[in-house]
Amino acid sequence: MERITKFRAVFLVTLVGLVLSFFCIKLYLMQNSEQVGAASNVTTYKTRTRVRATRGDILDTNGNVLVTNRASYDLVFNHYVILNSGNPNQRLLELGTLCKKLGIEYIDHFPVSDTWPFTYTLDQLSSTWKTYFQLFLVNRGDMDSDISAPLLMEQLRKSYAIPEEWSDEDARMVIGLRYEITLRNGVTNLSNYVFLEDASETELAAILELNIPGLRVEASSVRSYNTVYAAHALGYVGAMSAAQWEQYRPLGYEMDALVGQSGVEQAFEEYLHGVDGIRVDEVTKDGTVIRSWYEVEPKSGNNVEISLDLMIQMAAEDKLAEVIEGLRAQEEGKAGLDVEGAAVVAIDVKTGQVLVSASYPTYDPAQLLADYTNISTQPYTPLLNRALTGTYPPGSTYKMVMAIAGIQTGTVERETTVWDKGVFSKYGFSANCLYYSNYGYTHGHVNCEHALKWSCNYYFYYLADKIDINYIDSISKGLGLGERTGVELYEQVGVRANPQNKARLFAGTESANWYYADGIMNGIGQSLNAFTPMQLASYTMGLANQGTRYKATFLNRVISSDYRQLILENKTQVLSELPITDEAYAVYLDGMKLVASDSQGTAYSTFKNYAVSVAAKTGTAESSPGASANGAFVCFAPADDPQIAIAVYGEKAGGGGKLAPVAKEILDVFFGFSTGDTDSLENQLG
Repeated sequence: MERITKFRAVFLVTLVGLVLSFFCIKLYLMQNSEQVGAASNVTTYKTRTRVRATRGDILDTNGNVLVTNRASYDLVFNHYVILNSGNPNQRLLELGTLCKKLGIEYIDHFPVSDTWPFTYTLDQLSSTWKTYFQLFLVNRGDMDSDISAPLLMEQLRKSYAIPEEWSDEDARMVIGLRYEITLRNGVTNLSNYVFLEDASETELAAILELNIPGLRVEASSVRSYNTVYAAHALGYVGAMSAAQWEQYRPLGYEMDALVGQSGVEQAFEEYLHGVDGIRVDEVTKDGTVIRSWYEVEPKSGNNVEISLDLMIQMAAEDKLAEVIEGLRAQEEGKAGLDVEGAAVVAIDVKTGQVLVSASYPTYDPAQLLADYTNISTQPYTPLLNRALTGTYPPGSTYKMVMAIAGIQTGTVERETTVWDKGVFSKYGFSANCLYYSNYGYTHGHVNCEHALKWSCNYYFYYLADKIDINYIDSISKGLGLGERTGVELYEQVGVRANPQNKARLFAGTESANWYYADGIMNGIGQSLNAFTPMQLASYTMGLANQGTRYKATFLNRVISSDYRQLILENKTQVLSELPITDEAYAVYLDGMKLVASDSQGTAYSTFKNYAVSVAAKTGTAESSPGASANGAFVCFAPADDPQIAIAVYGEKAGGGGKLAPVAKEILDVFFGFSTGDTDSLENQLG
């Protein structure tokens, strides 16, 4: 009996459940049928919108974020909605007129001038946009590819039903917008038309008040700089040129993608860029979004940690500016009063990592694109990256090359002395020792160490006369002068003074011949010699390492966008190894130490009683006639266990000794004798 009762209870519960399930399913099907029926009466259209990937951050070697992104807003057209709005021309005229009134520059690729007489502006477009224009003409079917600009405008006025009473300027404005929209309406596979990028709050408020059909706000991001320092090294992003489009198109870049144009932004583009996404929107005629999904998910770029140390960079730039501006403030007649630009580079001797790369004058990278015309026309070309692209005669900083050549060929030994006569004369050529020219005295008997300490030109004229130029050139090349340093950023190679380069540079002229004077002047770093401050820093690193030169690099490591995964860690690479004998090394090392520590050394006034032993060399090189001489300064420290190498160069600075304080400021921060401007660092990074 009990078993029968349980069976009935289970049966009743099951029956009730089945009945309820039946009615629930029935109700769902009825509701779904109503929704489907309602939706079937609504015409929808699918549009594709590119979602720009967030670019990776750039950090310094200590993890300080130097360049990041800030939220921005773009105004994007849904071409389906505006074309079905009833009177698109009038609405587009209102939009264009407002932008003209407020000075808002929107995106317009239509290759016809803004005013009558109409002419083509195809030369301002990339090859791809030119192709899109040809596709536009072909798609219309009623226009020849060689149609004139005025006739094109006349036909488009009719095709787009532009009112006859409208002015040519208004017609051109609306036709330009219709052209952009038409390209997205079956002519090409371009995503929705981005009308305005990074719109300000004021621009958004004014434009949105017009309530233009199909024009909506899309969230995006733009580059944001947390520092005004290292502008030349960090670089900037911008729209692609035609040549860049050919380079990046195979990598899947959209034609209007922003890419690195210089500096770190360009060098590490592949890591920073990310992958843009494509969002598909299903919209109704009035612009209502029914549903959205990603056809391609956006993928943020990786973060790049570079080798620059922001604290040292700040100290270097501030001191460089102070020194140059101090020279300009001198009384009339002083050497260096006409100083122009300058640069400084510091390299980790053990790894080749670039700790400092600065060029003066500089600019605020956050203002570059907005104020490009003003910045580019400022005195002394602030956009020029002198550290990597300025090439200059090294002057007496070249003399360590001569010292090595002299010792290793046996031309002189450590204690060999040369009598400084003040004027070196031979074969009808004569050149003065600078000390003799300035003071009328000579250095007397000079050995190699003292020749470096005093920077005695006569001694090095003597070596240049005795040693084959090809051997000297092999030492210069082995230490990286006139050679690539390995940095990822764009650099000029420079040129060494040798018969081969002179023949190449002056081919077909009498100047192509190598003369005795060329070799003598090469001995003091003049003649054809022209090197970048980056090369001088790499050269100094080679001197510090007794001939071993590491690949100079700005890269420390690459980290995933969420900072959780190490993508790449840069490894130290030997770039070149020049055999330098122990005797030659000891001679130039001791000579460079005397430059900074001996009371008669050319950098003693800056480094006297310095807590760390410094090996240094000053240089004075001819510039233009009647102008102050250029100044060069190189050093490494500690002298007996080198860690850092520095090169400073000043155009018309009046001599290398004037630049030594810049190197000292870097050493102070590097070795912890000065903490740097920590308040300024905090202000920079917010």
